[in-house]
Amino acid sequence: MPLIPDVEIMTIGDELLYGQVIDTNSAFMGQELGKLGLRVRQITSVSDRADEIVAALDQARQRAQVVLMTGGLGPTKDDLTKHVLARYFGAELVLHEPTLRHVEGIFARFNRPMLEVNRQQALVPANCIVLHNALGTAPGMWFEDRGTVFVSMPGVPFEMKGLMADEVLPRLRQHFQTPAIEHVVVQTVGLGESFLAQRIEDWETALPTNIKLAYLPSLGGVRLRLTGHDDGQPNLRGRMEALLPELRTLLGDHIFAVGEINLETAVGTLLAERGLTVGTAESCTGGLLAHRLTSVPGSSRYYQGSIIAYSNEIKMQELGVKPETLAAHGAVSEAAVAEMAEGLRRRLGVDVALATSGIAGPDGGTDAKPVGTICIAYADARHTVTRQISFNRGRQLNLEYTTTAALNLLRLEVEKG
Repeated sequence: MPLIPDVEIMTIGDELLYGQVIDTNSAFMGQELGKLGLRVRQITSVSDRADEIVAALDQARQRAQVVLMTGGLGPTKDDLTKHVLARYFGAELVLHEPTLRHVEGIFARFNRPMLEVNRQQALVPANCIVLHNALGTAPGMWFEDRGTVFVSMPGVPFEMKGLMADEVLPRLRQHFQTPAIEHVVVQTVGLGESFLAQRIEDWETALPTNIKLAYLPSLGGVRLRLTGHDDGQPNLRGRMEALLPELRTLLGDHIFAVGEINLETAVGTLLAERGLTVGTAESCTGGLLAHRLTSVPGSSRYYQGSIIAYSNEIKMQELGVKPETLAAHGAVSEAAVAEMAEGLRRRLGVDVALATSGIAGPDGGTDAKPVGTICIAYADARHTVTRQISFNRGRQLNLEYTTTAALNLLRLEVEKG
């Protein structure tokens, strides 16, 4: 076995190929394997056909020393993976008594009858190591064959994640001499990837040879991931963190967090630390901004409520937007969102308020205000700040970008004190 194996991820199921289910399993596995310093060489999706699964297994063993499979372990007729693996590794299916007792216990807890197809979940190839699936009825299976490790797991994401954490990752650590590796993630917002790269070019060039930088762009921001490999010197993570003050100097308030923390969590922490309450007045975003704020556990400490004022009538009746403001400037204007934010503060009695209004598309644009014209506002007891931005990447992305811009405006204003 190599010291650091290549890994191939294989997802099995027609629903993945038809686009009926989005493959989130591969992303999760790739992230977790990366933390161990293991390289994913390829990700392959295969249909529910025995011959194609076998062909994929033959090809995968030529590329990788670890093959991680998900899918095809359910109780229905289209779930072929277990039967294919039994034939592939030349073993018969046998009853695994601990798994059977586990499955029986699940059905007993829910007071449901257990069918024969459920009992068959406890059948496994005789030559595999059975991996206990604490969250479901289909066990995982670990095979070692001619220098390659094959692992089969359910396709249900929460079951796969449980198996990876409880069984697969610990076994991989034991089976291979995985390298010491550290990751430090810096979260940025409001600066495009190319502009960001230009700003930190000299800093990146001066990084030690055992520390690499990856740019991971998303809507409105870029995650910077520093990956450090053991060089025989002590305190690798400490040396990586010592690089961050200079990065903060270069990027300033574009950095909103260090670690795997999203913008709404960082904003929530800031509001809680300052003892501030917030509310949202939303037109184009229709509650999406409120959703992002309340997706954070503990958000009740600072989030008070929202008024979704999609129509001009509601803007006037509920938020106090003046008819003359709408007549002179329109609903999508800095003047209108300023009055929306100020009206919400009065109506809900919150410390700070956010407001959004825009033309999300695909229709509704004009020459003066094309699709993607977006206005946002922040209001507190001292002042109101507005921004007009232009962003058109389709309706859903327009809405998501609007909420990111609004959350970042809130962060910047609250940080000013």
